[in-house]
Amino acid sequence: MKRLVFVRHGKAEDFSVETGDYERSLTKKGKMVSRTMAMRLRDKNLSIGRYISSPAFRALETALIFVDELGADPSELWLDNNLYYDPGVSRFLSLIWKVDDEIDSVVLFGHNPAFTDLCDMLAKNGSELIPKSGVVSIIFPVKKWEGVKFGEGQIEFFMKPDDAA
Repeated sequence: MKRLVFVRHGKAEDFSVETGDYERSLTKKGKMVSRTMAMRLRDKNLSIGRYISSPAFRALETALIFVDELGADPSELWLDNNLYYDPGVSRFLSLIWKVDDEIDSVVLFGHNPAFTDLCDMLAKNGSELIPKSGVVSIIFPVKKWEGVKFGEGQIEFFMKPDDAA
């Protein structure tokens, strides 16, 4: 079985001409909620073999919070520009298919609308909108990453920050 866990970045500063979209940082609340969600994911006791993040600062900050909370080595975090820009179907599958088949679980950190769209296409029954700091896990009954196909996954869990209150 292969598992993809999608984490939408936490609440970020508003866009400004001075900062630009790429450099926007998480707000204080965004950091707190991301840490809470990371603890909730840690409580799932998943064996995670790879972390891949958009290099946009708010996604990278979110990824580093999760990596820290999950006890992983930050140097093992991959950055992929395609997760900042809408990766599209073929680029997304190319990214996933590069993961070593010995790894069964991958956590991805990125943005909407791409993440909600990808989850909606990957899961047999679709997916609803992923809120900021939301976490969606989709499992696939395959042994190799090349077996991951759209419309063949099953949502294992969907954690929303509002559910944590």
